[in-house]
Amino acid sequence: MTILHQVDPIAFSLPAFELFGRQFHPQVHWYGIMYLIAFLSAWWLGRSRIRAGRLPGVDQTAFGDLLFYCMFGVVLGGRVGYVLFYAFGDFLADPTMLLRPWEGGMSFHGGLLGVLVAAWLWARQKGLHFFDVMDFGAPLVPLGLGFGRIGNWIGGELWGRTTDVSWAVVFPHSLPQPFWSMDGEALRAAHASGVLDAFARHPSQLYQAFLEGVALFALVWVYSMKPRARYAVSGMFAVGYGVFRFLVEFVREPDPQLGYLAFGWLTMGQILSVPLILLGVFLFWKSRTAPVLQPRIDAPAPAKGR
Repeated sequence: MTILHQVDPIAFSLPAFELFGRQFHPQVHWYGIMYLIAFLSAWWLGRSRIRAGRLPGVDQTAFGDLLFYCMFGVVLGGRVGYVLFYAFGDFLADPTMLLRPWEGGMSFHGGLLGVLVAAWLWARQKGLHFFDVMDFGAPLVPLGLGFGRIGNWIGGELWGRTTDVSWAVVFPHSLPQPFWSMDGEALRAAHASGVLDAFARHPSQLYQAFLEGVALFALVWVYSMKPRARYAVSGMFAVGYGVFRFLVEFVREPDPQLGYLAFGWLTMGQILSVPLILLGVFLFWKSRTAPVLQPRIDAPAPAKGR
């Protein structure tokens, strides 16, 4: 028996108000809440790494500035990356779509580029080596990725390919047009009759939440607990994410405006993951002769005798 996905993407609604003669009905979506939780997890983990001296010379206040830079980088880069990689034709037809992120569309690879630029600007301002900052920040990212994929799951978007596995999920938004006009009760009746089983799909969002979130976090966090040569932790993150994303693309439905780009299976997500894997391998190679950044914890002042 398949599972019918019926989760309300709206967490709660705020009171309506009028502004400049227009009525507004603000709603808070679960996807936005997942973004907030992602940033809070990075803040909490980062503070623990600062206390452990994982980025010598940087205090909690400076780390807060870094996280603020990266928040803007991930949102701006994620939106621009989606438009350039996945919806460039739509952008040419309507450039204002870039300014409407609430309509959907964020790219991890674009968000990563945004974070890299933001971190580079911050590192340059502080006089730090860029990859010391990257090695510090890499373990903070995976949990946020996992929360983002949970947001995709709640929103019933970015689903997987059709399958007959026992845990397959029917996503209403993925159904053919005749089913679009059905209300919740009609969909539940159609699902109970087995009519919708042919459209059941892999819950690839949950696969990615586990691989890119839980598994990648465990891999990079444990690896970073021991002092490593510069570039190594960033290399582990790049290889780990690239491999996990490349593999999960085999069960994830490609973006409809792109489809498969070659061989009947190659997707844009896989193409964008290959350079990331190669970059990780290069960083591992470069780390062989790089210095090891040792944690530094300032010793407390000795107590005065009485």
